[in-house]
Amino acid sequence: MEKTKDKFVDASAIIHPTQSKAPEDQRTEVTLFSNLKYLVIGMMFGIVFVKAEIISWYRIQEMFRLQSFYMYGVIGTAVIVGIISVWMIKRFRIKTIRGERVVFIGKQFQWGNVMGGTIFGLGWAITGACPGPLFAQIGSGFFVVLVTLLSAVAGAWVYGLLQKRLPH
Repeated sequence: MEKTKDKFVDASAIIHPTQSKAPEDQRTEVTLFSNLKYLVIGMMFGIVFVKAEIISWYRIQEMFRLQSFYMYGVIGTAVIVGIISVWMIKRFRIKTIRGERVVFIGKQFQWGNVMGGTIFGLGWAITGACPGPLFAQIGSGFFVVLVTLLSAVAGAWVYGLLQKRLPH
């Protein structure tokens, strides 16, 4: 049971979007134009990444070698904005654009997250890229990063194959 301000919510009774089917009146035809907004937002996000230099292999190496605070400042700022945003959503009971209640479900600690995070961090340190900046790096003309992208896709595929045997 998850405690909210006014009542308890049975977390197992909450249907997640990946588990439910949208009613007929909420289904929309997916067209190129309907996804254009995501393309535009993604391009703007990529431009911010490039201008902020957070896709720079050198900036990432400085971070992992503890030579610069720059990337820690960027990541720390994102964490603080996230904390404030979640607090505001909970405090003011902010709903989604469609008027749906936002529900936060607590997670239990699992060693699989530590192992996965370690593998992710090693890959990030070696390649100088994590999933978000990958596309901005490729878009900036660093086509060698395609190897990293293909490796990330292959890693996700292998995870899908081994998922049931891994600690969760």
